[in-house]
Amino acid sequence: MWDVRYMVMKQYDVSFLKKVSNLKSIISYLKRMIQSIIFILVAGAALGYAGFQFMKIRRNILLGKDEPTERDTAKAWQNVAFVAFGQKKMFKRWIPAILHLFIYVAFLATQIELIEIFIDGVFGVHRFFAPYLGVLYTGIISFIEILSVLAFVGTVIFLIRRNLLKVPRFHKIEMKGWPTLDGNLILFFEILLLIGIFSMNGADTVLQKLDPAHYPDTGNLAVSSWLGPALFGGLSEGTLVLIERFGWWLHIIMVFVFLNYLPKSKHLHILLAFPNTFYANQNEKAEVENMPEIMNEVKGMMGLVEMDESAMEAELPEFGANDVFTLSWQNILAAYTCTECGRCTSVCPANTTEKKLSPRKIMMDIRDRAEEIGQNLDSGNPEFIREDARGEGVTLTKENYDDGKSLFDYISREEIHACTTCMACVEACPVLISPLDPIVKLRRYEVLTESAGPSDWLPMYNSIENGASAWQIPDDRDKWAKEAIASNE
Repeated sequence: MWDVRYMVMKQYDVSFLKKVSNLKSIISYLKRMIQSIIFILVAGAALGYAGFQFMKIRRNILLGKDEPTERDTAKAWQNVAFVAFGQKKMFKRWIPAILHLFIYVAFLATQIELIEIFIDGVFGVHRFFAPYLGVLYTGIISFIEILSVLAFVGTVIFLIRRNLLKVPRFHKIEMKGWPTLDGNLILFFEILLLIGIFSMNGADTVLQKLDPAHYPDTGNLAVSSWLGPALFGGLSEGTLVLIERFGWWLHIIMVFVFLNYLPKSKHLHILLAFPNTFYANQNEKAEVENMPEIMNEVKGMMGLVEMDESAMEAELPEFGANDVFTLSWQNILAAYTCTECGRCTSVCPANTTEKKLSPRKIMMDIRDRAEEIGQNLDSGNPEFIREDARGEGVTLTKENYDDGKSLFDYISREEIHACTTCMACVEACPVLISPLDPIVKLRRYEVLTESAGPSDWLPMYNSIENGASAWQIPDDRDKWAKEAIASNE
C-alpha cells in the first residue's frame, strides 16, 4: 500500500519537475527572443540613422568642385598606412602621441569583441566564440582589457590636460563653446564605454562559477578575473545577471551613441583620416599650386607660347574661391577631417605674433559653412534659389543655391592677409590637411576676381603687372642683363 503511494508520489514529483523545467526553458527562451528583437530594432535604428547622417556629410563634401590631379597611387596608400593607420606624424609630440595611441589601439581592438556582441545580440546566445576558441579567446579578451585600462589612463590624462592644465592650443578663441564641450564629451563617452566592458566581463567571470551551463568559461582574463570577484563577489546570482546585462547593454549602446555622434563631432577624423590622407596633396611641401589660366597668360606675355586669340577674347574665368562651391571637394573633405588638435595654429608664426589668423579656425569655418548650406538644401526652402533660376516647379539644388553669403562671412580678410605661406601648418597637421590651400584660393579670389586687397599690397601688384617687377622701377626688369651683354661685346 505504502509502496504504491510512494511510487505515485514519485511519479507526480518527476512529472512536476519536468513541467517546471520545461517552464523555465520556455521563459528563458522567451527572454532571449525578446532581447534579440529589442537588440535588432535598436541596432537597426542606430545604424540606419548613422548611415543617413553619413550620406549627408558625403553630400556636403561633394558640394565642392572636382579638381582632377595626377596621383601616385603607391604613395597615396603609403600615406594611409603610415599617417592615418600608423599615426606617424603624431609622434612629433611624444606624450600626447602615446596617450592617443592607447585610445586608438583600444578602439580598434574592441571591434573584435563587438563582432561577438552583435552575434550574441541577434541570435540570443552568450559568448558565442568562447567554446570554439578556448585559450585564444582568453588571450584576445585579455589583450582588449589591458588596452582598455591603458585607454582609461589616456582618457583621464587628456581630461586633465584640457580642463585643469589648460593646454593653450585647446583654449584659443575658436574653441569656445561647442568645440570644447565636444572634446570633453567624447572622453566621457570613452569612460562610460570602459565601465560597460568591465561591468560585463567582471560579473560574467563570477557567474561562470555559479551557472557554468549558461556562462561559458572564458579562462583567466587579465583584468576581470581579479576585478570581477573584488567588485561583485558575494552578490546574489540575480544581481550579477543584472550587472552583466547592464554592462553588455551599456557597451553596445555607447557604441551606437558614438557612431551617431561622430557626424556632429571633430572625432569624425577616426573615419575620414583614411580617405583624406589618400587624397592629400602630393606636391612638395613648399610648392604652391599654380593656376593654369594665369600661367599660360604669363608665358604668352613672355613669348614662351603662342597666344590663342579666341582665348584672349573669351570672358575671364573666376579665379580662386569664395565659397565651398568653388573650393575643391578635397578641401571640404579636409575640413571635415580636421581633428581640431590645434597643432597647426600652435606653430603658425602669424598666430604666435597675435595676428588674427588661426589655420584651425579656417578649416572649422569651411566645415561650418558646408553644414549651413547642407541644412538649407535639406529644408528645400525656395528662398535659397538664385533669383534668375526661380520659377514654377523649380526645386532647390546646389546648382541654383544662393543665400547671399560666402566664406568671407565666416573668414575675415584680415585672417587670410596674415598668412605668410610658410607651410608650418601643413607640416604640423597629423592627418595631412593643408589649411594653406583654401587660404591661397580665398586670396586669389579677392585679388584676381574682386580686384581688391590690402592697400599696401596694390602698388606691388600694379608694378608686377606693368613692369614684371615687385618694385616700382621705371626701367625694364632685364635692363641690367642687356647692359651686361652689351659691355661684353
